[in-house]
Amino acid sequence: MSDIDEIIEHGIVFKGASKGGPKDDDKVKTKAKKKKYITGAHGSGSAKQKAKYRQQRANRASQRKKK
Repeated sequence: MSDIDEIIEHGIVFKGASKGGPKDDDKVKTKAKKKKYITGAHGSGSAKQKAKYRQQRANRASQRKKK
């Protein structure tokens, strides 16, 4: 039976790529979680401004643990 006849009779089956590699779930995958990005140390003005706002939020009385 030729390939074309087989395709006509059975159709084409598309399979996803195999995921054989080991998965590392402990790695940081987003910029927002990396220390340099959070502190604004990598030089981006936007990141520095966001770091400033994060610091202000962390210093609020409502954000500190109450003893």
